[in-house]
Amino acid sequence: MAESLREILDAAARGVFPAADGGTSVVPQFGGRDAGVIAFTAHSVVFTDEDEGWVRRTLASLGCDPLAATMNARFLAAFAERTGRATDTIDVVLTGAPLPGRPEGALEEVADPGHPRVVAARRRRDGVRVWAADGGVLVLGRGVGGRLEVAVEVAEGARHRGLGRRLVTAARQLAGGEVVWAQVSAGNARSLRAFQAAGYRPVGSEALFLRP
Repeated sequence: MAESLREILDAAARGVFPAADGGTSVVPQFGGRDAGVIAFTAHSVVFTDEDEGWVRRTLASLGCDPLAATMNARFLAAFAERTGRATDTIDVVLTGAPLPGRPEGALEEVADPGHPRVVAARRRRDGVRVWAADGGVLVLGRGVGGRLEVAVEVAEGARHRGLGRRLVTAARQLAGGEVVWAQVSAGNARSLRAFQAAGYRPVGSEALFLRP
């Protein structure tokens, strides 16, 4: 029996990944909100409540490199049509181990913010907590498979000063001993550099499908 999505993610957080065998695992969704694809090194995980046979037939019909099939644009378009869901982009997925100590700089937890980054986080995550810094916002919440996810926003006038790196480092200190996950658009090189400078490691890519 295939592992559950939560078990796969928990193992990946410990640095234990699916076998690099060129295969695809199809597992049920963790909940009704999130469906999608995670591509690790030479192994993909499709998490959906749709028929597994449909997934495998569609992948086989693409006629492309099997290692790339789950992130092929034709499969993602078919996935969206089949499920009635929408996806924004393919993200790089990174993890950051928890850190001891207190965050650098002043952070104030905000009870009911209306920042666009926060509004978006609440559509994609549960149990969202928000901290504000001078020129930035830090968000932590439960996302795909119940994992703890971070998102940050840095104001234009506060960029190029290391604030993004400090915020994503602070997320590791505020995580309560858990691994923190991040999803970053592959083209957002500035954000990727900030996460990597803060000690986050890329573990795969992800296409997340949400209900309209």
